[in-house]
Amino acid sequence: MERTIGIGIIGIGRIGRLHAEVLTQRVPGATVRAVSDPFVAETPWLDELGIAVSYASHHELLADPSVDAVYVCSSTDTHAQIVIDAARAGKHLFCEKPIDLDPLRVRDALDAVREAEVLLQVGFNRRFDHNHAQAAEAVREGKVGKVELIKITSRDPAPPPAEYLAVSGGLFLDMMIHDFDMVRFLAASEVVAVHAAGAALVDPTIAATGHIDTAVVTLWLASGAIAVIDNSRRAVYGYDQRTEVFGSDGMVRVENDLSNRVQVFDQYGSHGDKPLYFFLERYGEAFVAQSRAFVDAIVNGGSVPVSGQDGLAPVYIALAASASLTQQRRVEISEVMP
Repeated sequence: MERTIGIGIIGIGRIGRLHAEVLTQRVPGATVRAVSDPFVAETPWLDELGIAVSYASHHELLADPSVDAVYVCSSTDTHAQIVIDAARAGKHLFCEKPIDLDPLRVRDALDAVREAEVLLQVGFNRRFDHNHAQAAEAVREGKVGKVELIKITSRDPAPPPAEYLAVSGGLFLDMMIHDFDMVRFLAASEVVAVHAAGAALVDPTIAATGHIDTAVVTLWLASGAIAVIDNSRRAVYGYDQRTEVFGSDGMVRVENDLSNRVQVFDQYGSHGDKPLYFFLERYGEAFVAQSRAFVDAIVNGGSVPVSGQDGLAPVYIALAASASLTQQRRVEISEVMP
């Protein structure tokens, strides 16, 4: 009989609920044994998913012997300590990005994982998207030749609430961190320097907090390639996710996913569907694929496809981008590394 992995979910807000639904409905070999959250008493959907055990504290969940692995879905400022606690409790770990805003705390968490000899997978779900995965495969197979230029556009349909922004770490550490990871994934090369430009153009609430909501970042890679990323917290037409990898022998491009590709042409012009609204729609299947990969690694003793080091590298890039924005100059990644 195939082994069933008992999962505990720590933090049951929007992302925690999404993982709970995926694990209970779409991932063979996994079962959600328990959840923990200070506000767990206010969560009626647990019954709908058949999750009977809940705790107010993650320490109680980690003491549950039926839990083999945990999903860390709490607020960003709690991730690193929970990873450390879970590793010491002998639990395998799936942690939403970023592990922490401070790379030293990330390194502490990775040390705990290494010492405990448990698995840690970081939640960069875009690697598992069918479009991006095929683009990366085309690059690996040499279909574009030597990678020379990567362009990524990532724009959210609307800004997040102020309470989320307060603990998110800002655009580079919260939003563009996915794109930093995609650059490394697509190029199979490390970023060595960045230059960032940004402003608060979308939401006065964001400006009041000292954050930016619009940015363009240029990245130089060890391979010699250059990457350019643009982000905005607002795209009135939906979730804008486009990627292009250009090389010596060609190009691979990822366009937006639409509900359909039908276009209507009339006297007023041409009309088609908007991009899918947000990440739940655009990357729904990617969330399923990443959890299946995590559970498979536990069951079969393999390695996880997105490691703790993959979680650490984009934090350094984000910190370098922040320094570049402040100082208005190119910043080497080595400048922000301990």
